[in-house]
Amino acid sequence: MKTILITGIGGPTPRSIAHAIRAAFPAYKIIGIDANPKALGFFMHGLVERYYVAPKVTEAGYWSFIHKLIKDEFIDMAFVQPEKEVIGWGEFYKENGSYPCPVFIPPLEYANALVDKVKMSNLLKETDYIPKTISITPQDPNYADVATEIGYPCWIRASTGSGGYGSLKLQRREDLEAWLFIHSNVKEFTVSEYLPGRHLANQMMYIDGKCVRNAGLECVEYVMANVAPSKVTGNTSFGRFLNEKPLLDFCEDAMNYIAQILDIQPHGVFSFDLKEDAHGNLKITEINVRHMAYTGIMAKIGFDLSKDTIHHLLDHIVDQTQNHQFYFEKPYIFLRDVDIEPIILDSEDRFLKV
Repeated sequence: MKTILITGIGGPTPRSIAHAIRAAFPAYKIIGIDANPKALGFFMHGLVERYYVAPKVTEAGYWSFIHKLIKDEFIDMAFVQPEKEVIGWGEFYKENGSYPCPVFIPPLEYANALVDKVKMSNLLKETDYIPKTISITPQDPNYADVATEIGYPCWIRASTGSGGYGSLKLQRREDLEAWLFIHSNVKEFTVSEYLPGRHLANQMMYIDGKCVRNAGLECVEYVMANVAPSKVTGNTSFGRFLNEKPLLDFCEDAMNYIAQILDIQPHGVFSFDLKEDAHGNLKITEINVRHMAYTGIMAKIGFDLSKDTIHHLLDHIVDQTQNHQFYFEKPYIFLRDVDIEPIILDSEDRFLKV
């Protein structure tokens, strides 16, 4: 029996990973940690064997806590999910030459370049991978550049955080002024050209520079969209799994470009958010250096990166004989809401007709 540590167990993505591990490895023991004592994952029956309230990764006691936990619980490997912790573990590796225990995360250079959307935009500047983008702050709104370089309508979002955080479609300068006043506590925003097309997502697994898993989906509707001025909350309530090779190829091309710029092989799990422009061209809006929240749903229909990660770290084996670009057997769709497990249907024909 193996013991798996999952950090940030209060979040939907770490909980999704825990469910996937339960399904694939029912005998394994799961330990969950979170800095929030009210973390939902602490109180979900059967999700973890034991849980601990942890210091934040930025606090002095974090690493002594992690080392003691690994020793006391005989941890075999860890899933590190909150992006601040991904950066923290990457910094630990840079300073010490090894991780506290086996973990599958991107090199620190990728985390530093991609977590902050402004840094990601600067990395991909002058390419067709991203929409026209500039950064602004409430203190330096740069109204003239927004009007001349981006134009209205445009899209504003917080530079860090989930996809819906601080987001709004701006029709005019007055909208921008009001939004910055309301969100004066946000340190930095990105403003980009408005993309009216589909919202797509993609999840990829790289091992030592080689893409071994790649699959995509479409985010169609959002949880509690009516409460957000942007109508985007960062959590999808209705989505479609896609078998679109151009999407998979585009994300791989982007990763190849990033690898050339950083001069480091990609390694770990990378999750893309993309939008289509008015002509159907794909544009990257963010790249996460961790699993996305749909990872457990994808596992249920054959694309299981949690299982692949465990096989890679503990068994040193991942099946690379199959095509790394994954195509779903049926036109699956999924439904999600706040207080219920996601539901997977094998086609939209299952929707009730009225």
